[in-house]
Amino acid sequence: MSAAYLLKRLLWAIPTLFGVAVIVFVLLRVVPGDPIAMMIPPGASTADVENLRRLYGLDEPIFVQFGTWLADVARGDFGTSISMRQNVMKLVLGRLPATIELCLFAMVVAVACGLLLGVAAVYWRRRWPETMVDGFAGLGLAIPDFLWGLLFILVLGVLWPVLPVSGRIDPRTAFDPVTQFYLVEALATARFDVVDELLRHMLLPAVALALPLAAALARVVKSSLADTMNQDYVMLARVKGYSRARIIWRVALRNALIPAVTLTGVQFTFLVGGTVLIETIFSYPGIGNLAIGAVVQRDLPLIQGLVLTFAVLFIGINLVVDATYAALDPRMRTG
Repeated sequence: MSAAYLLKRLLWAIPTLFGVAVIVFVLLRVVPGDPIAMMIPPGASTADVENLRRLYGLDEPIFVQFGTWLADVARGDFGTSISMRQNVMKLVLGRLPATIELCLFAMVVAVACGLLLGVAAVYWRRRWPETMVDGFAGLGLAIPDFLWGLLFILVLGVLWPVLPVSGRIDPRTAFDPVTQFYLVEALATARFDVVDELLRHMLLPAVALALPLAAALARVVKSSLADTMNQDYVMLARVKGYSRARIIWRVALRNALIPAVTLTGVQFTFLVGGTVLIETIFSYPGIGNLAIGAVVQRDLPLIQGLVLTFAVLFIGINLVVDATYAALDPRMRTG
């Protein structure tokens, strides 16, 4: 992928983010509900309500509010949360690392499971492993991630309590991180007891997020790899006496992965969006959990900051997918 193409994609991100900002800003102000009414105590006077509206700039026309907010965003100021009385950027950046670690863990689980299951289905073609993979794919796609989460809590948290079902780390664990990237910092400082604690807390929400994606990947890898196995260069490898395992892993899989990369990039955005429910179900302190609270409280500045954060994540994911394309398919580097 050339530098010019990357620069072009980055420049297109600016109008994309502007469009997202306009839509979210307008929608939040035309839907029913008054954020000031939800934060004032009972018996507050009309003057108190008007003072709060003036404080948060809600007494101005929408286009004036948007211009003021956009100018502040350009300076890196996303405003102050109405419900938490804290800087929005500080709140989002404080929760974002937890969500990033959870999503990356879920992605690793999904890609590993989907890839291995898809390869296994092709390697044992027309035998019982293929039937099992097809059954897993159908079940994984039929059940949404939040239902998997509720099922895990019931089975592994209540009936057979072997894993924690809430939080990010045990409060009794002695760990004083410098950053909010707990897992990265624990690995860097060789705190493997903390790593174990973090992974135990992340395992159930990550698997719940990963299962639908793993099922879809298994199905796509199986279909793409089965088609690739009929190509001429694969037939040539058979003539040379390569084993079936070597043909799959060393010859056919690289080209078969290109459709899977497309699916992974698209589905990863849904996986990030799925954290809103999964983090709430597991009381996981990420931006998904924060988003639910912001919507319930009608916290307009916080909702706007979170939506823009999700938009930036989605754009970044698409750029990573394009870079992966270029690594897998040399034609993308010169196209």
